[in-house]
Amino acid sequence: MEKTSNGTSLGLAILLSVWAAVGCEPAGPGHEPADKTAAATAPALAARDPSTLASTASASPAAATGDRCVTPLAEPPPPVAAPAARCPADPDGPLPLPQGAVRFADAPSAPRISVERALDDVARARGLMYRTRLDADAGMLFSWDTEAPRSFWMRNTCIPLDMLFIAADGTIVGILEQVPTLNTLPRGVPCPAKHVLEVNAGWTRQHGVVPGQKVEFET
Repeated sequence: MEKTSNGTSLGLAILLSVWAAVGCEPAGPGHEPADKTAAATAPALAARDPSTLASTASASPAAATGDRCVTPLAEPPPPVAAPAARCPADPDGPLPLPQGAVRFADAPSAPRISVERALDDVARARGLMYRTRLDADAGMLFSWDTEAPRSFWMRNTCIPLDMLFIAADGTIVGILEQVPTLNTLPRGVPCPAKHVLEVNAGWTRQHGVVPGQKVEFET
């Protein structure tokens, strides 16, 4: 603030400064970390829920489809992402995870993929870190108890991915395609999701999977 030249102005300036400091303090983060350990170890695209990372939506603005928030596919499609030339060594080995499947009944040929299910903070934090390959019709399904905006990153993740954000009723509310490897940029879509499915990059367009379609879970 510009320095004042008389007592009255100085007093007013001091009062305004105090008010600004007390009444205009910036708000804190919108989400407290649900798992501070996971946040500190910076998971792969898995922890990637806003409880561990600030959400930075990188998809197109959401569109209203009836009462449903749906983010359309990016057009033109993003460039093809390459696998990591070198992947960090896995310090602990893969976690044993429950298995399931996801069927895309609304897509041409109704494809089905087998999934590993990440159901707790530890599994969601680790995700697909340190993997160097993912079977063509395989993926990892991250699930929470409630819908919320989800934010993911690619720390220690060496496989380029498509990420599908799925609402509680099975509606695909957004897809991030060709997500590049080994980076910590948070990514998400503006629509709330209860599940996030990670598959090989390019899988969704190859199989005609788009936002607005519904999936069926097999557990």
